[in-house]
Amino acid sequence: MNIELMIKTTMVATILLGFVFPAAYFFKGERNKKRYKKTLAANVLTVATGFIISLIFAYSPETVFAASETAAAADGLATGLGYIAAALATGLSGIGGGVAVASAASAALGAISEDDSIFGRSLIFVGLAEGIALYGLIISFMILGRL
Repeated sequence: MNIELMIKTTMVATILLGFVFPAAYFFKGERNKKRYKKTLAANVLTVATGFIISLIFAYSPETVFAASETAAAADGLATGLGYIAAALATGLSGIGGGVAVASAASAALGAISEDDSIFGRSLIFVGLAEGIALYGLIISFMILGRL
């Protein structure tokens, strides 16, 4: 039997036995704490078992020998994942910096409206919040430099 087919079959069985059937069992009957614990235990047990079986199939000798033939294709995948990582680093740090600046700047404006002498200190906190986005941009340049 083909190794890839066995892995796919194991993963589908893991999803069915680990998520669908326990959820159906829980929602079908009376929802109480004992039933929830049984459902959660069945979920964890079947997902862990399916994961272990899939790993065994994935690292069987046939798969390892076939993997050496696809090393050239992995270079293209690594490059693509590198671009995705750089984009995520920039985008998520920009979002985080925006959230941080929004809360820090609004608090700083409220504090400055009461006392003008704390402008410098409040500006430092807003600048620290903007630094988050700059750190993400630096990390994305470092990732792109390795591609």
